[in-house]
Amino acid sequence: MHADARAVLGEWAAPTPEEELLRKEFLAHLHAHRDGMYRECVPGHLTATTAVLSHDGERVLLTLHGKAKMWFPMGGHCEPGDLSLEGVALREATEESGIPGIRLLPGPLALDRHRVWCHPPFSHHLDVEYGAVASAGAEAVISEESLDLRWFPVDEIPDPTDEATRRLVRRACEVLRSGG
Repeated sequence: MHADARAVLGEWAAPTPEEELLRKEFLAHLHAHRDGMYRECVPGHLTATTAVLSHDGERVLLTLHGKAKMWFPMGGHCEPGDLSLEGVALREATEESGIPGIRLLPGPLALDRHRVWCHPPFSHHLDVEYGAVASAGAEAVISEESLDLRWFPVDEIPDPTDEATRRLVRRACEVLRSGG
């Protein structure tokens, strides 16, 4: 898993100067922390997030996060037994959406670093972000991790959310429209 993350981040072409800095920060973190993939790593740890689009790219599935009380894509921590960041992204999207057969788009699509409370007073999620597509007629099933789970038009993402969510949805739509 650690080697996969280093390879993915080492090969990824960051689309913005800010994300290039994050890419280097994530790689330095992995170099410094053998456990840098997992929640137990106190300064921070890699996570994977996935924006799940409808088959036609017109809607995105968002979850109302239980702790943050904000609308986000599905995502979460790496777990023992995960073999790759893509695997984490797909597992989290499937678990939190209840939708089988989700197809990942080529990625990652974005990086984000945000403060969390895994280790009080705080630590950081070093988030590697993906896009995915659900099959036509896919029906979401809310998990215990969410307060709510809904499809939204991609150009009408509700508040409260964050710019990272909006950016990821835009990029996932671009990749899907380009044949991804």
